[in-house]
Amino acid sequence: MPSPSVKGQQRGYVIPIGGAEEKVNDPEVLRRFVELSGGSDAVISIIPTASQLKDTGKRYAKLFGKLGAGTTHSLTINERSEAEDPALLEKLESSTGIFITGGNQLRLSTILGGTPVAQMIRKLNAQGVHYAGTSAGAAIVSQHMIVGGTTGLVPTEGGVNLAPGLGLANTLVIDQHFSERNRMARLLSAVSFNPFLIGIGLDEDTAIFIAPDNEFTVVGSGSVTVVDASDIEYSSMAEAGSGEALTLLNLKMHILAAGSRYDIDSRQPHIT
Repeated sequence: MPSPSVKGQQRGYVIPIGGAEEKVNDPEVLRRFVELSGGSDAVISIIPTASQLKDTGKRYAKLFGKLGAGTTHSLTINERSEAEDPALLEKLESSTGIFITGGNQLRLSTILGGTPVAQMIRKLNAQGVHYAGTSAGAAIVSQHMIVGGTTGLVPTEGGVNLAPGLGLANTLVIDQHFSERNRMARLLSAVSFNPFLIGIGLDEDTAIFIAPDNEFTVVGSGSVTVVDASDIEYSSMAEAGSGEALTLLNLKMHILAAGSRYDIDSRQPHIT
C-alpha cells in the first residue's frame, strides 16, 4: 500500500515516464517535473541505481539544472549498505523532487527494496514531495513491478515476470517502452492475475502525471495504453498450461494521447 498521506498535506505527484524521454529539443516531461518541484527553488535528488553507467546521475543533474532547478544532486547507491548512509538520507530528505533513472529493474528492487532510502521515498511522497522515474524508475512505481516477459500481442501463462516494487501507486501495474518494444502480451498477462490491477503501458517520451486526487494526465509525444480488468468475466490463467495462450473475456482498453486524463478511482477516462 502507498504510505498514508499526512493530515493537512497533499501527497506529491507520481510521474512514471516510458523511457527515452526528450532531453534536448522540447523536454516537456522533464521540464514539467522541474516546475512542479519548485523551479528555481527545486531540490532534486537523482538516484541512478538502475543504471551501470557511471555518468548517468551527473547527466541528469546537469540537465535538470539547465531546465531551471535550483539544486540537483546525484545519490550513488550501488550496494544496500549505501542506502543506509545517514549523510545520503539527509540529502534525500531535503528534496522537493526525487528522480529515479532507467536501467535494470532488478538492480532497483534488490539494492533499494526495504532499505531506509526506499522507506524515505514513500514517506516523502506522502508528505508532498514529487516522484518521477523513467523506464525502470517508472516500473518500480507499481506494487507489482514488471521485470520481464514475452513480446507480442497474445498473453500467455508465464508471459510476465513480476517482483515487488515501491508501491507508490498500488492499483497500477506499469510497463514502459510499450509500443516500441511490443509489450502488450506481458501487460495483459499481468492484469490477468487479478482484476484489481489497472495495466498502464507507457510509450517512450510519454508520462502520466498522477495527481494527489488519483487522476492522471498524459504528457509527451506518444500514447498511454490503459487496460482495465475490473469487469473481466473470465481469465484462464489458473487453468492454463505452461506457455499456453490465455482466454480473457470482457477486458476494457483505452488509448490516451497527450492531454487526456484518467480517474484511477472511478476508472473513467476523460478528454480535454
